[in-house]
Amino acid sequence: MLHIHKDFKSIALMKKPPFIFRPIKFRGLELPNRIMISPMCTYQASTDGKAVDMHFAHYAQFSLGGAGLVMLEATAVQEKGRISAWDLGLWSDEQIPPLKRIIDFTQRQSTKVGIQLAHAGLKASTKTPWNGSGYLDERDEKNGAAAWQVVGPNSSHELKIDDGSVSKALTVTEIKEIVNDWGRAAARADEAGFDVIEIHGAHGYLISEFLSPLSNLRNDEYGGDFTGRTRLAREVADVVRKNWPDDKPLFFRLSVIDGVDVGWSIEDSVKLAKQLEAIGVDLIDCSSGGFKVERDRALPRTLGFQVHLASAIKTRAKIAVAAVGLITQATQAENILQSGEADLIAIGRTALNNPYWPRHVAEFFDYDEKFEQWPEQYGWWLFRWATSLKKLKGAWPLSNLFNR
Repeated sequence: MLHIHKDFKSIALMKKPPFIFRPIKFRGLELPNRIMISPMCTYQASTDGKAVDMHFAHYAQFSLGGAGLVMLEATAVQEKGRISAWDLGLWSDEQIPPLKRIIDFTQRQSTKVGIQLAHAGLKASTKTPWNGSGYLDERDEKNGAAAWQVVGPNSSHELKIDDGSVSKALTVTEIKEIVNDWGRAAARADEAGFDVIEIHGAHGYLISEFLSPLSNLRNDEYGGDFTGRTRLAREVADVVRKNWPDDKPLFFRLSVIDGVDVGWSIEDSVKLAKQLEAIGVDLIDCSSGGFKVERDRALPRTLGFQVHLASAIKTRAKIAVAAVGLITQATQAENILQSGEADLIAIGRTALNNPYWPRHVAEFFDYDEKFEQWPEQYGWWLFRWATSLKKLKGAWPLSNLFNR
């Protein structure tokens, strides 16, 4: 449902097109608008990591809905790097064809498509959120989802974690293999035809676990100071860039902070963002959190609660950024872009609620009054429908309907 702010008076005076519908270019790729569908796990893959019909339907709706870029959900670079037994994977060539079906359809709608490559680390081998999110157990094994060894920068014993996990600290050799698997997955992503790769370095998953002093207690080359804790992130970015065409953009999702004045900081993120850009990363997708912190140190969830993090990275690291987190309103998104706080607007649950949010934003700004930007199979009918509605008191503009 599209909600509208009434207190952005400047928006009514702006010239067409609205900023949110101005194309933006990263390397050789031009996005038709500034709206990105955030990666959101569906936990619907086959147990061998392959996309199924649910994925096709799920992502097709966003491309029909008019987003400039659709980012597929966290896709494991190793089988043991899955969050759940039902995660997408790209550790095998056999996983490419089902993804290509999604890509081909999405690109025919003039929408670009990316994939988020990930390793779950300490958060692997878990149940789906609607089944409790705990670690897989005997009951799951009976249903074909056997648990596997969880790995991270340190063991659960070293981290003094008592949540049912028995995590193992990765050896340097194992870390190198994970890095190589990220590179192999990037090559497969190119073979499949993806336009963008996003490296998942946020939310308490493997790369994030190495970055944060809350979870990385190592004293070798992958731990200790900033250089050691960021080594994995830099090595992954480097190997992905080397296995990804130079004309295709590379994004990096980063938890800019672990929490308020705790753990990984904005200063750390600014420094890392500059290093990642030097390696070949084109945009930082700015999120936060992923570790359990005291309630008063958690970032309050208000509308656009992470926008200031994106703004800080853009301003101080001089790199393109995406803003994400409770961005639900047309004027809210437009104002973020006009003020220079972000280059892309990433929407997740807003898009789940309304896959056609980009189309409705265009209508709100009178940018597509005749529905010409919709698929013609929809637009032809909608224009005639809207013409009829305009004759009815209280039925137009469409924003009146959306706000009921």
